[in-house]
Amino acid sequence: MSYEAPKRLVNALEEVRDEGASAWLASLPELLRQTVERLELTVERVHVPGGRSSLVVLVRRADGSPAVLKLAPERYRPEAEHAALTQWNGFGAVQLVGDGGDLLLERLHPDMSVRSLPEAKALLEAAGTLRRLWVDPPSWRSCETVADRTGRQAELMRATADIEPDVVPLVDAALTARDDLLVAPPEKRLLHGTFRQSKVLAGERTPWLAVGPDPVVGECAFDLARLVRDRVEDLIASPSGATTTRRRVKRLAESLDVDQERLRGWTLFRAVESGVRALRVGRARDAELLLEFAGWL
Repeated sequence: MSYEAPKRLVNALEEVRDEGASAWLASLPELLRQTVERLELTVERVHVPGGRSSLVVLVRRADGSPAVLKLAPERYRPEAEHAALTQWNGFGAVQLVGDGGDLLLERLHPDMSVRSLPEAKALLEAAGTLRRLWVDPPSWRSCETVADRTGRQAELMRATADIEPDVVPLVDAALTARDDLLVAPPEKRLLHGTFRQSKVLAGERTPWLAVGPDPVVGECAFDLARLVRDRVEDLIASPSGATTTRRRVKRLAESLDVDQERLRGWTLFRAVESGVRALRVGRARDAELLLEFAGWL
């Protein structure tokens, strides 16, 4: 079986500078061969451009039914994704098929995300999908918490600010917001963790289903915060971008019964964290967009 790993995945794994991820990428052809053989799958094609954290392969099962096989390195916690999808059991999210711990998924329409809709409609459909995912965490396994994840991120943000003084005011504001938000979170739910419009694909069972979670347990505002900045490049290019952003925070908070100030705070933290991370790995343009966006909050 011959294939070429999508360039997007290769570039993303090079960015993280993780020896384990590099070794995983080198072993991927054999891993794919073994998995396909063990699960009795027939490969149709590798999905391109695919994701930044996994190899997505369109396959057929032994009975001829279409499916998707997803392979990811350990640093991206495929076992946590499997646990979250098990807990959702197809409600609002892609359904696991088959037995075992493999990420063998029902086939959606990989080239048709909610992002293809007009902006207002896309936000509405995405928000409706996200609401369905906010369920109790699985009782049968421990899950990473928002406090744990953002704690690691905060350390890297401080380290970057030490060598990039221009970002210090935004980093300080983001870290202060995080500290305040962690004092008394209003609920503890299973969250998608990396939700955005491109993570919602057209399906057959229901019109839209979420894919690709990096699950975490915490308050709903944390999950919604990533959606606020969707299409950030369009927001930055618009003369009314700042006003539109603040209006989006208000509308999303009201539509999903989330406290507006908590949503604003987590949106600030997540935008600054993403911007500083982009700066750290040399994606200067992404960093510029994200940090300008954060300044509006």
